[in-house]
Amino acid sequence: MTARSATAHSNGPIGGAGAIAAGAGALAAIALMLFAALAGVGGATLGAESAPSPDIAPYGVSPLAQAEIPAQYLSLYREAGARYGLDWAILAGIGKVECDHGRDPDPSCTRAGAVNSAGAGGPMQFLASTWARYGVDGNGDGQISRWDAADAIYSAANYLRAAGAPVNIRSAIFAYNRADWYVSEVERWAARYRARERSSRSLLGEQRSGGAAGEARGLAGADMSLASQSPTPVRFVAGERALLAVGDGHLLLVPTDVPAAVQAMVIAGNELQALPYGPGGHPDPRGAYEEDCSSSVNYVLYRSGIRSIADIVRNNPLAQDYVGWGAPGPGRWVTIYATTQPTDHVFIVIAGMRLDTSHNGTDVGPNRGQDGPRWRILDHTPTWARWSVRHPPGL
Repeated sequence: MTARSATAHSNGPIGGAGAIAAGAGALAAIALMLFAALAGVGGATLGAESAPSPDIAPYGVSPLAQAEIPAQYLSLYREAGARYGLDWAILAGIGKVECDHGRDPDPSCTRAGAVNSAGAGGPMQFLASTWARYGVDGNGDGQISRWDAADAIYSAANYLRAAGAPVNIRSAIFAYNRADWYVSEVERWAARYRARERSSRSLLGEQRSGGAAGEARGLAGADMSLASQSPTPVRFVAGERALLAVGDGHLLLVPTDVPAAVQAMVIAGNELQALPYGPGGHPDPRGAYEEDCSSSVNYVLYRSGIRSIADIVRNNPLAQDYVGWGAPGPGRWVTIYATTQPTDHVFIVIAGMRLDTSHNGTDVGPNRGQDGPRWRILDHTPTWARWSVRHPPGL
């Protein structure tokens, strides 16, 4: 059963899977009128007036997306994203959750005229009332059908744009299906589908190392140049300790009073937050669609200029390799904990915050139920292993 099928369409969204039941048409109409008023445009003509936003990064396609998304759908997601100024991977995330890119066996996903119990149909699961306002001709064939993949994907982009994307992308996804879990699921798939093109090189350059401040250090110690080198938000906080952003367990604020390499490590950790746990980051952690404990550490050390990508790819460091790596003892700003007993594992503490794939019983923070590399909150080092404590020289 796909994630779309598991929703049971009970959350009362305006558009998309789980759309409101046909008997609630009046409520849908009121909400859709509100979105149209906010967008300042009317109906299916929105697409003709939309222009790509300069704020949308040209995200590439991850290996997972290339292997998992049918070629026709992948092209449509990218084309529609470019046309409406949206991140194509968000469209792909919706397409995955709704109908598995048109492969879900539910007739409402593929058979023209078929709808689910809520009245939604087509690969992007539109209600008829929503479609009447936001449906567009995606392939220029003169017909507009919610069961046509091109029409459905372009119309989804049109709808998201009307609902506030790309400026308020989370609220736009929430409008598509009014459920917090749905927003998280779409964003999780989007993170796996997009290649992190901006993270294809070290944030500080291959020749920078240790705690070199560099010429680009900005106001009050913040390296402002880092903000233009990451697809994640970069926000600073005074002092030497990193803090989680209020209401966002996946965004760590970058401390200003630490070396630039440590600031880069915080940003690198932020870039990993949406990824699931898995071995896909070996031997090269760049642009991977999943990371395990050691590839997460590899990625952070690479992005901060501490280890070169050639070294990482050549040696493919695993958890046990960090038992003796670096200088002994805890560092001032960065400490690496590695063990081989009772199982191989490694995690890193950066400016007082732990980046770790292990969470069961070792996290009390907002990510305590999530797999994959996440910022973990715990007032002591996890006690389930005997740790080798090391640190990058100079940090």
